[in-house]
Amino acid sequence: MLNMKQDDALALIKRGSSELLLEPELKHKLSQSRPLRIKAGFDPTAPDLHLGHTVLLNKMRQFQDLGHHALFLIGDFTGMIGDPSGKNSARPPLSREQVLQNAQSYRDQVFKVLDPAKTEVVFNSTWMDKFSAVDLIRLAATHTVAQMLERDDFSKRYSNNTPIAIHEFIYPLVQGYDSVALKADVELGGTDQKFNLLMGRELQKHFGQPAQCVLTMPLLEGTDGVNKMSKSLGNYIGITDVPQEMFGKLMSVSDDLMWRYLELLSFESMATINQWREEVKQGRNPRDIKVMLAQEIVTRFHSKLAAEQALAEFEARFKQGVLPDDMPEITVEAKDGQINVTQMLKLAGLVDSTSDAIRMIAQAAVKLDGEKVSDKSLQLKAGVCLVAQVGKRKFARVTVK
Repeated sequence: MLNMKQDDALALIKRGSSELLLEPELKHKLSQSRPLRIKAGFDPTAPDLHLGHTVLLNKMRQFQDLGHHALFLIGDFTGMIGDPSGKNSARPPLSREQVLQNAQSYRDQVFKVLDPAKTEVVFNSTWMDKFSAVDLIRLAATHTVAQMLERDDFSKRYSNNTPIAIHEFIYPLVQGYDSVALKADVELGGTDQKFNLLMGRELQKHFGQPAQCVLTMPLLEGTDGVNKMSKSLGNYIGITDVPQEMFGKLMSVSDDLMWRYLELLSFESMATINQWREEVKQGRNPRDIKVMLAQEIVTRFHSKLAAEQALAEFEARFKQGVLPDDMPEITVEAKDGQINVTQMLKLAGLVDSTSDAIRMIAQAAVKLDGEKVSDKSLQLKAGVCLVAQVGKRKFARVTVK
């Protein structure tokens, strides 16, 4: 347990968060002489965790370092319903086989962040599989349709005459009941989960339990700096990415986005980060800061040696052409989710025409993130952010939107 005063512990907990409900309640809970039960739920809809997931996991780890007990909830039951949060249509439910396969992958990866000795991995099928039809009806009776339609995504779909299936109303009720089953003191979740998290508070009150506090975390933008980090958009950095790939992706983010990554992903103090921000204002190259961030993240998920090797390899790629400090940042639009490399080079202003791009590729004069491009038919997916180079002097950081 960290030897920390309550105000300092609260400041650490609130760092990078979006909203804390309710702060006086959390202060009271922290004053109790027992470890708090900190819940975070993950539906195993995809088998791989990325840095966007670790924003929440890092916060849970901070609670662990303060001496509290982490409840890592794998929603194997809710995963078969499909979480409608933030969706404009029903999410396809997963089969039991898919859920279990993805859940095992989660278990294999989550301890890259969490302390296994202070983590309890739980599955909500443990209690939900025991629910009878009568139990589910009684749970559904705790809320009205009008209350469900207060949720923004449901409200929009209802207004747009987009179908809402009855089972989608069940999802927030089950997530809320998870907090009852686990007697959670605090639940963490993304900002898109606020309705579901508050449902946990209400159901705990209904069942005679103290209401959990709710801490929402922002949704981390992907490497494109626009969309939420997502594997489907190709703008993600996976925690199982090889060191060189992880390092390169972190170096590709814009200078502005770098500060958000530092606040949400780095374990450096805010005092240190603010000092770096001031140094950059005074003329320090932001690339220096980005290197430290990339090394910290690669070290965390691999090793210090791997981070040093990744840095050496990254610098070796550009040793024949140092990246200019004033490199332009260009956004190009992809039709149908992808764009040909020759068209990208033209839109980025690095060549005069697509035929010029083809010629430069044939001359081995085109590089993307330091790697030579030999295929003129190469397609780049929307969400990708990379450094494009033509010849020795033309550079641009290009985001494909």
